[in-house]
Amino acid sequence: MNELSVNHLLGIKHLTIEDINLIFQTADNFKEVINRPIKKVPSLRDVTIANLFFENSTRTKLSFELAQKRLSADIINFSASQSSVKKGESLIDTVNNILSMKVDMVVLRHPNPGAPKMLSNKISASIINAGDGSHEHPTQALLDSYSIREKLGEVKNKNILIVGDIKHSRVALSNIYSLQLQGANVMVCGPKTLIPKYLHKLGVKIEHSLEKALKWCDAVNMLRLQNERMKNSFFPSIREYTKYYGLTMNHLDSLDHKIIVMHPGPINRGVEISSDVADSKYSIILDQVENGVAIRMAVIYLLAKKNTFKIQ
Repeated sequence: MNELSVNHLLGIKHLTIEDINLIFQTADNFKEVINRPIKKVPSLRDVTIANLFFENSTRTKLSFELAQKRLSADIINFSASQSSVKKGESLIDTVNNILSMKVDMVVLRHPNPGAPKMLSNKISASIINAGDGSHEHPTQALLDSYSIREKLGEVKNKNILIVGDIKHSRVALSNIYSLQLQGANVMVCGPKTLIPKYLHKLGVKIEHSLEKALKWCDAVNMLRLQNERMKNSFFPSIREYTKYYGLTMNHLDSLDHKIIVMHPGPINRGVEISSDVADSKYSIILDQVENGVAIRMAVIYLLAKKNTFKIQ
């Protein structure tokens, strides 16, 4: 297989295991490129990409921009806070105005779940979902799995733990889909109020004791509290949350096996993860950041190769 089965990256649930393997193989090549003295290839020299971010973003936006520049694409950056959206313009009108400038691909982050899917039915350009509300964040899940594979050799049959605000996290849902597709065992851990009831239907293990969950896993992905999406109080206090679900060196040193520690960012040090853990030998957080550029280069390249013209 040398091309993706999809025309857009809307979510992990639309991908096949062959798609993921192809993305990882392509990312391997691009990771070698970005570690060269000259970190650029002319692969997308004639492709124009619009980055449409209707929500704040630092790491994801910078990672996509860097990936696009490494591929020599032309880039249009759009910020909703400085656009006609503030004047009442609809998402479709905004995108159609941008597409009239002959844009080939759109990277979209939007607060409403399903916005990338809706847009994919209205326009001809390829769409990459950079996060839609609390629904999915597919490139984050891909880079997380890629990082696990890099450190543990493979994802299949590994025990992967996701800790924190599962209820409001698009990273959690995309990771569950991605990890299970690759044959991993997945467990979530957090307060009962932050674990959605539908998870048992996905075949995910649920544990409310962080200590027990850590003894089970090969890798742990620590998620921050999505306070901006919480309309109610889901736990008594930040202090109590940290007491029961904050990862510390004491947890890791007490284990009889070594695990790897991950975090999609932004990190709230001293809340879901202590500073010494984030900066420790167990942590692969900075590897995730580096791998994010290679994965996004791979996704952009493969979609452009399939949908715009035959790239050599």
